[in-house]
Amino acid sequence: MTTTTLCQWKCFSVEQSQHTLPDGREVEFTTVKHPGAVIIVPIDKAGDLVMLNQYRPAIKDWILEFPAGTLESNEDILGCAQRELAEETQLSARHWHNLGELFPVPGFCDEVQYLFLATDLKPCQAQCDEDEVIEVIKLTPAEFLRKVALNEIKDAKTLAAFLKVQVLGHLTSTNFAHTEDK
Repeated sequence: MTTTTLCQWKCFSVEQSQHTLPDGREVEFTTVKHPGAVIIVPIDKAGDLVMLNQYRPAIKDWILEFPAGTLESNEDILGCAQRELAEETQLSARHWHNLGELFPVPGFCDEVQYLFLATDLKPCQAQCDEDEVIEVIKLTPAEFLRKVALNEIKDAKTLAAFLKVQVLGHLTSTNFAHTEDK
């Protein structure tokens, strides 16, 4: 199989190669190669979700999302999650729970997103990336759902990570009971 790199930027590339489909047909396919990423769902002792209001130049707008980041070369996945939580929220977590994986855009990209729940949060100091503009906010699960209904939370990885936390039983009815506005 011949692979041609069409574009290389930082840790990402666009590659074109021949693929044999399950039915035997040969096709030329272009793939965005991605090193993988982590998404962290931090929940504090009160049951609030720690989120980011982050400016994203690609969409030229602010977006509500969970802390997340791209794996560095040969970086341990949990280590990346711990680093990103510290850099983006100035928090560390004593307890980490693996929530599984997502394929955000499998139609053209090989990225795998690794999901984690982070609890027993403590303040820490870490340096944010120089191109990040972030405001850390807290939402109750009920406030989160209201913002989803109002189309104020649009980030797919954030929506999927919340669903995983909820489906796996990490959010209980008591989390939804405390709804006072912050």
